[in-house]
Amino acid sequence: MNELALLKLWNQKRTQIIQAQVAPALVLIAIMVLSALGLFEKANDGAKYLALGVAAVTGILSMITQYATIREAEVLIVDLKRTKDSSELSKKIADSRGLVSLTAIAIVGMGIAIFALVTWAVLGS
Repeated sequence: MNELALLKLWNQKRTQIIQAQVAPALVLIAIMVLSALGLFEKANDGAKYLALGVAAVTGILSMITQYATIREAEVLIVDLKRTKDSSELSKKIADSRGLVSLTAIAIVGMGIAIFALVTWAVLGS
């Protein structure tokens, strides 16, 4: 692949990561609003567990998608490093493998932390 095709693919990977965050963000907004209004306190256990299940499934699927995309982006970085006479943009992207790898770790760590907070918000302290 040439440099332009690799840069286009890089932008597609970034867009995929961003889009994978939309559904979980909407679920978290709904849970946050319901929690702030105190509606989980009045809800039956089935509704609470359903909320937790939906939050878990959307979060896990999002993390899987983001993690897979990051793995592909890491390989793309290797290919960008191999291009000859590359632009400064390509060189900068090619030097970002550590940051991309850190992002994968952060996604998992923050996902677990957020789910713990969701559990606390839905089931109470």
